[in-house]
Amino acid sequence: MISKKLKQGFAFSLACALVSGSTALAQTVAPPAPVAQKPGEAPLPPAQAVIDRHIEAVGGRNALKAHTSVNIKGSVSVPANGMSGTIEVFAARPNKILAKTALVGIGDVAEGFDGTVAWSTSPMTGPMLSTGDELAQKAFDANFDGAMGIASRYDAMKTLEKTTFEGRPAYKVALTRKGGGDDIEFYDVETGLKAGAIMERKNPMGTISVTSSVSDYKKFGDLLQPTTLKQTMTGVQIVTTFTSIEYDKVDPAVFELPAAIKALVK
Repeated sequence: MISKKLKQGFAFSLACALVSGSTALAQTVAPPAPVAQKPGEAPLPPAQAVIDRHIEAVGGRNALKAHTSVNIKGSVSVPANGMSGTIEVFAARPNKILAKTALVGIGDVAEGFDGTVAWSTSPMTGPMLSTGDELAQKAFDANFDGAMGIASRYDAMKTLEKTTFEGRPAYKVALTRKGGGDDIEFYDVETGLKAGAIMERKNPMGTISVTSSVSDYKKFGDLLQPTTLKQTMTGVQIVTTFTSIEYDKVDPAVFELPAAIKALVK
């Protein structure tokens, strides 16, 4: 079975992975300290250049900026347990998000952030509000423009090394969050596209480390998007396949708080 710790952050971690992959933009930050190079090895590209290359590869900064909302639909499976289900994500600028999953063995789970309140409902926990560090993290992750405000979202970023990720050469980039902690991202050396990430996020059960990979990029409208997301949390791999990505048609009403959550808000 999937652990309670995993269930607590399942939908939201998927949702934020999708949205950050769909809307990543960048601004200049202060240059990081130089990275040591091996003798004879070509210099590593700056993290800004790595991210800018990804932006151009998916369609360009102007195309990303042009969209104000996104609706993503897909299927979810947990291969180790033979479980499957569906996921639907709604997100809108500047920082609203709603994720709904239905997975056999877990049931219906919904998690969201309306710009102020972060919440979740599930058969195991009932309605819950996020507070403290968890609330701050969900607000951070719900930013529709992803790395658009990178100068204000991170203290520093740097390319750590050229490594191998999912069997392919990749640049490993560290983004240092304000207040501490790094988000690690991987970008394919050949294509320039984002290949995955390693992040730690808190939920009521503690801190979860999530390793994700994205692949099988396809064109949706004017943007190239990954259609396969693999995430490993607490030793369990979850595979999400995206079947539909639609822009600028999200009804703002979808982000309204459910009645059970409104009852908890003071």
